[in-house]
Amino acid sequence: MRSTAEATEDRVENTSVATARRWSRDGGPAAVPTWARWPVIAMAAAVAAILGLTSGRYGHFADELYFLAAGRHLSWSYADQPPLIPVLARLLDTLFPDSVAALRLPATVVTALGVIVASLIARELGGGRRAQVLAAATYAVSGGLLGTGHMLSTDVVDSFGWTVITWLLVRWVRTREDRLLLLSGLTTTVCLQTKDLIVLFWLTLGCAALVVGPRDLPRRPALWVGAAVAVVCSLPNLWWQVDHGWPQLDMTDIIVAEQNMLGGRLALVPLILLFAGVPVGAALFCYGTWRLLRSAELAAYRFLGWTIVGYIVIVLITGGRQNYVTGLYALATGAAVVELGRRQPTRWWRWMTSWPVYALAAVISVAVTLPVRPIFWDGGGMRSPVSALSTGWPELASAVGDAFHGLPEGERASAVVLADTYWQASAIDQFGRADGLPAVYSPSRGFWYFGPPPDGARTVLFVGSADTTMRRYFGNVRKIGSFDYPYGLPGINTGVSIWICTDQRVAWSRVWPDLRDFTVIDRARPDPPSDPGPGLAQ
Repeated sequence: MRSTAEATEDRVENTSVATARRWSRDGGPAAVPTWARWPVIAMAAAVAAILGLTSGRYGHFADELYFLAAGRHLSWSYADQPPLIPVLARLLDTLFPDSVAALRLPATVVTALGVIVASLIARELGGGRRAQVLAAATYAVSGGLLGTGHMLSTDVVDSFGWTVITWLLVRWVRTREDRLLLLSGLTTTVCLQTKDLIVLFWLTLGCAALVVGPRDLPRRPALWVGAAVAVVCSLPNLWWQVDHGWPQLDMTDIIVAEQNMLGGRLALVPLILLFAGVPVGAALFCYGTWRLLRSAELAAYRFLGWTIVGYIVIVLITGGRQNYVTGLYALATGAAVVELGRRQPTRWWRWMTSWPVYALAAVISVAVTLPVRPIFWDGGGMRSPVSALSTGWPELASAVGDAFHGLPEGERASAVVLADTYWQASAIDQFGRADGLPAVYSPSRGFWYFGPPPDGARTVLFVGSADTTMRRYFGNVRKIGSFDYPYGLPGINTGVSIWICTDQRVAWSRVWPDLRDFTVIDRARPDPPSDPGPGLAQ
């Protein structure tokens, strides 16, 4: 038997839903249910607090170091991303030098704001107080969203932008206020400065709207004005890509190869559900998507359900990553909790949306995605690549500094540092400047586009896992040091050697185009036998 309190709560939910679907006498949309302000804000504050408390644990993640390096080479675009995150990283590092917590502050803020927007999506769909709180809580305990909220990345800003756009679209369906479409276009403009995936979202949504309605959506002038703003603001990014041969397209094959290490396309849907949160987020994401497709009460939002399905199919076909879908979590889970409030849920659903299950989900997400464990317990390495790539970088830069300062003065004067991967180069660039290290270069991914060493640089301190490539272009290559870190990733920040390379055979300006390499996942391998290769004449 259900308690009187539960029955009363359901009646309130049903009344709220009915109120959201009615139209006022003057032809305008009826008021939505009252926003559950304080419990939602409390959850957002809790998320901000836990992210803030853990933001200083370990150190910079490898990609964060790359954003800082890219910020020191400002450009309209980069090989692997648009310019917003590097610009933001440079700004924060200028205001708060070397502060990991300050660098991660934007990620903390937008993740906490995402909790609030998730509740507003449920409210727009007609959800009362309980539905709004459940939607906010589901967002807060999502492992994928909490994990990306721990560090500055393109994912965290992009996912939040998608969440805001879906809220604006849901609100537009209810109100038909076209200014919301303009705002969605402006939000898309920001998303396009972090990732290009939002284009696929809009293409999928447009097709869904034409097929199942609302067919007047693509005809709204405000939508096209917002789209025009987004396109105009993206022109510098597009021009840079065209001028450099579309390197972001080259990254597609790399992403597929890296995703194959996690199981490829067969693992995509399970990973999407895992990122949504175990157990509650995954269950609500599936149920909410289904109800968007089937519920009569949500018929006006059916195009959004087909957008979720269509977009996941596109990600599956193209071999994309599970984190490409995180921006749609709030929409699906918002629909789920609203639908559960409209009918008497089964015992299983009452259990799934109970506070003990949410508490369990929170414990799992925090324990798995945030650096709450000591590094010696976490273990690093291939078992925990996130913690492995968040530690050991200052020590690597220090080892390179020791090797550099041990060189004869004549060699130091004309020496440069060349790192095998962009992660290594970014770490040495960040932590080695204070130690007096010379300029750092790398042929890896986006770092290659920062340019080659000057042709006058005849002495190279090479940092990497194998010296084969260097022996092709230098007559004298000798190992002068090594670096091992107990919790690092082999070939990246442990098991790394340092070579001094002299007697250069080919000028950097000639050899640099041949050295470009977007792959980093193959570095964890034993050193191959040295192969001097054929001599290359100047």
